Amino acid sequence: MAQQNPAHPNPGQKLRGVNLGGWLVLEKWMTPSLFEGLQATDETTWCAEMGTRAPERLRQHWNSFITREDFVWLHERGINAVRIPVGHWIFGPDYPYHAKYGESRHPFVEGGIEVLDRAFAWAAELQIRIVLDLHAAPGCQNGFDNGGIKDVCEWHTDAQYREHSLKVLERLAERYQGEPALHAIEVLNEPRWDVPTDYLKSYNQDAYQRIRRHCGADRVCVVFHDGFRDYEQYLGFMQPPEFANVVFDIHRYQCFERGDIDSDIYTHIHKASGQWKTEADGIIQRLGIPAYCGEWSLGLDLKVVSLWAEGPFNHALENMDRFQQDVAYRGYAAAQLLTYEKYLGWFFWSYKTETTPAWCFRECVQRGWLPSAFS
Repeated sequence: MAQQNPAHPNPGQKLRGVNLGGWLVLEKWMTPSLFEGLQATDETTWCAEMGTRAPERLRQHWNSFITREDFVWLHERGINAVRIPVGHWIFGPDYPYHAKYGESRHPFVEGGIEVLDRAFAWAAELQIRIVLDLHAAPGCQNGFDNGGIKDVCEWHTDAQYREHSLKVLERLAERYQGEPALHAIEVLNEPRWDVPTDYLKSYNQDAYQRIRRHCGADRVCVVFHDGFRDYEQYLGFMQPPEFANVVFDIHRYQCFERGDIDSDIYTHIHKASGQWKTEADGIIQRLGIPAYCGEWSLGLDLKVVSLWAEGPFNHALENMDRFQQDVAYRGYAAAQLLTYEKYLGWFFWSYKTETTPAWCFRECVQRGWLPSAFS
């Protein structure tokens, strides 16, 4: 009889997790101290602008931003999973050139893969599962800073970008296939809504096959993001038995669209416990594969997190006193958690930021906005 992989959830066991954002893929709003005095808006332009200063500064960040003590803190509070964003450069300089690299053929700092190895060791020790997430693809898949290059979305326009992405996924699968902490590999984070759906679906299927060369369906999930499309566009897609242990990923925020920005707290809570709960029921009943909410937060103030949006940045809590804000955050958190608990799992974005408590899991717990224990 085959041994059960301890990293694979028991039937009915929820993944309650956090994202380790801003660690192996930089985001300026999360760690502005790294970007002080620079024109850079993302990791690509940061590395290009920093040049020879980049390796020492970035390795210092890798070694201090997330440590074993953070994994211990999460474990002690019952968090049983982390989603770790990585860039397509994680294995070093074999990636295709992009004009944003400037004069440097290979601007990205090497050594991130050893940091990821450490994370797997900590996770195994503390029985925390890891979802590896290809967060930044060559050419950028979404035009966001989190995709590696802000205001550029060319991933789907060049066959070598697609092939490099697949190669990175296969190398991750090969490297970590024997790691007890490996729970899943997510094939691409947040491809933008205007990347053609057929192109995306074909890529997702090819990525599944590449990962399955090394990671069996009995051990490792393959995750794909909705690409900001309605789940109904994926009805009948990647179904068993041809595709096994596939997970659908949605991200849910209420601070990026004008209608949400202008909403009061009662509307935010109602949307989380009403509209999103109805959506969860539909996904669970109709999609045929399980789902995660791979990103969510308590963030309602767009001004803090956005490098691109135009105001006004009014938000639901700006005219409340501290007590009312605390109650509002607790209510908004509870409404979301009640919905996301219906899924296979959820991952708060993010564990840590330098800037805003509503996006910082650790601070949300310490302020009492989120529960103090999750087991």
